[in-house]
Amino acid sequence: MAAKGIASIGECMIELSGQTGDSWRMGFAGDTFNTLWALHALSPERPATYVSAFGDDPFSRDQIAFFARNGIGIGNSPLIAGARPGLYAITLTGAERAFTYWRSDAAARQLASDPAALAKSLENQALVYFSGITLAILNEAARKTLLAGIVAARAAGALVAFDPNYRPRLWPSREAAQTAILEALAVTDIALPTFPDEQMLFGDPTPQATADRLGRLTGEVVVKNGEQPALIALNGASQFVDAVHVATPVDTTGAGDSFNGGYLAARLAGHAPADAARRAHKVAAAVVQVRGALAPFETLRTAFDS
Repeated sequence: MAAKGIASIGECMIELSGQTGDSWRMGFAGDTFNTLWALHALSPERPATYVSAFGDDPFSRDQIAFFARNGIGIGNSPLIAGARPGLYAITLTGAERAFTYWRSDAAARQLASDPAALAKSLENQALVYFSGITLAILNEAARKTLLAGIVAARAAGALVAFDPNYRPRLWPSREAAQTAILEALAVTDIALPTFPDEQMLFGDPTPQATADRLGRLTGEVVVKNGEQPALIALNGASQFVDAVHVATPVDTTGAGDSFNGGYLAARLAGHAPADAARRAHKVAAAVVQVRGALAPFETLRTAFDS
């Protein structure tokens, strides 16, 4: 029987958002989880697994229960005694957000601590997704374990998608990030970079330069660029797909992650890359009109199908 599952690997954190005076709203989010959230909403027939590591504290238990209530499992992710999730707070200036993080000892940093459990979580998946942030929270040995697990899943038939998602503060140096991201791209089928990140990390002058460079490493590239058109490069041909303009965005948190989820859901459903990008832009436009990184499933589905 063909694999149907979708798995995303990384760190889901406690999110504090929506500040009003001294009051904050608590939720759960993180780049790879945000993408899985959209993917799961748009591919409800596919079992969804968030591959990470979790603590045994009340917040970790609440996080796992939140996943389960929304139909998302954790596979064979390890439970680490004494560990806890990372935390971040979003502060907004208009719709633009800034983040403050507390994550240096988060449980997710041990997601590759049990290679057999990691391999088991990645079995029978139609799609495996991860990001540069997934790589950044791991030490070098753990990154090698992670990539070995992804290679095995790919050899078993999984499609591998990767967003480089470069965050300088998470890396010891620009060169370390370049090395790790290039190693990840070597095992990737669909790359989903963001142009300003690639410009900062590799010095690309244009989105086309990013597409050309990554096109030599992987077969399908989608270069996101905020409200500018996305650039799709496939088999040596490239095409721009216009974004959806939102006149008064509420909160831009998670827009790019949700674009990734919309694009991958469309590709898994058999849509051509250009149509997948159009649907993904609509999903991202819906997300920036709600607070926080996770829009209601019905909101995502309505945008995707519109």
